Amino acid sequence: MSEQISESPKEVVVSASSFDAQGSSQHDIEEVKEPKAPWWSYFWDYEPGRSHEERVFIQKLDVFLITMLSLGYFIKNLDQTNISNAFVSGMKEDLAMNGNEINLVDTAWTVGYVVGQIPSQIILTKVRPSIWVPSCELLWTLLTFCLAAAKTSNHVIAIRFFVGLAESIFYPAAHTILGSWYKPSELGKRACIFHASSAAAAMFSGYLQAGVYKGLNGVNGFAGWQWLFIMDGVISLPICIAGFFILPDLPENTRAFYLSESDREMARDRMLKVGRAPRTRLGRSAFKRIFGRWHVYLLTILYIIFINTGPSSSVNPFSLWLKAKGESVERINLIPTATSAIQLVLTVSSAILSDAIRHRASIMSISTFLGGFSALVLAIWNIPDGLKWLAFFLQKAYVPYGPLSMSWTNEICGSDAEERAIVIGIMNSMGYAFNAWVPVLTFPQVDSPMFRKGFIFSTAAFGAQAIITATVAFMYKRDQRRGKSRGDNAPGVGDVEGVIVSSSLEP
Repeated sequence: MSEQISESPKEVVVSASSFDAQGSSQHDIEEVKEPKAPWWSYFWDYEPGRSHEERVFIQKLDVFLITMLSLGYFIKNLDQTNISNAFVSGMKEDLAMNGNEINLVDTAWTVGYVVGQIPSQIILTKVRPSIWVPSCELLWTLLTFCLAAAKTSNHVIAIRFFVGLAESIFYPAAHTILGSWYKPSELGKRACIFHASSAAAAMFSGYLQAGVYKGLNGVNGFAGWQWLFIMDGVISLPICIAGFFILPDLPENTRAFYLSESDREMARDRMLKVGRAPRTRLGRSAFKRIFGRWHVYLLTILYIIFINTGPSSSVNPFSLWLKAKGESVERINLIPTATSAIQLVLTVSSAILSDAIRHRASIMSISTFLGGFSALVLAIWNIPDGLKWLAFFLQKAYVPYGPLSMSWTNEICGSDAEERAIVIGIMNSMGYAFNAWVPVLTFPQVDSPMFRKGFIFSTAAFGAQAIITATVAFMYKRDQRRGKSRGDNAPGVGDVEGVIVSSSLEP
């Protein structure tokens, strides 16, 4: 039997070819008995070799970083969802938005969102996230207050452009920050918990609008939809201010009050072990390196398809169908929150599964199937009411695909910090560049409530999503075989020439 022991005591690599058919050499290696995994290991991180200090460090990150990013994403999505809820709660009539004005409002936001993303990701390589991110949050909060004072649809369009510009920084920045602190075995769950706050925001917006319309409509001369934006700003303001103090920046430059010097050193060491490189100078050579790989091209196509599989955030086919059926304003705002509840449950469960099996593409494909089923049923339209309700409730079941694709990107581009930041920025900005005009053609407001053309397009888009997911999975696996990608914790994971026998020999 040939046995190769690395110079470091951290791993023992045994050539797979060294075992004969009869297993005659198996007695030469001492059987390693792993401790029985606790029941909660199926739902959360379980690494027997993790030290007490590392467990405490990760708990600190979860309490401060995940909470802060989730709250930030909550207020961002509260703002986005409030537009569609305000529209069906009186804004349409008060501002005479009887044509495709709501599509123009959404296009203006999307244009701002696209323009700001790549410059923001470049700025993020130079400026502390704890300064840049909360500053932009504060700006979009002030602009949200301004929406309550809008007198015409043109005012809303102009304000939403600048809101989109300010909000453009958050999602790619958040995933860049998460990928700078968490290992692959930890990242998927955290990214999806962070993303699940968008579903919580959509649910909360519906409840908030229903309550505001009932209790504040007409108070002090403001309509219910205007109070919705005022309350949005009041909720957002303290979260913005907290970000200046709680966001930990990056491992190489953190000054977070809750991280000790040993925590900071551990953070840098953890990222080094998984091949997650720190920032370096972003120059011409970096861009040449980034655009010389397949990552930026295929991952961008993947995300463009994901962002554009359905209508824009300001157009909610479920709400518009309920309004066409003559439901009350309160029920129009409350019933669709069930879709967000389903999204939330699926997002968290998908994250747990993807981290457990370490195969992002398989779990992402489940989201693709559920989204495709919903779109196909609604494209047919003339179906039993029960099936139509089911399709509407599953309309956001495809959303877990998004945060999992960002976690996947963090892993695929993990060995190059600049590539990670730029690719995530390009993915998101290009996705929304198409989103500025595709939904106007596929889901125009005047096609409500059937949106036949839109749902046919969505069905085809989910088919394309399945193909690009399989393509990226093939290319990534090919790179792993060639040794171009590193696995979690030890060099050699994914290498077909050897088997990691033990990583528990770490001191």
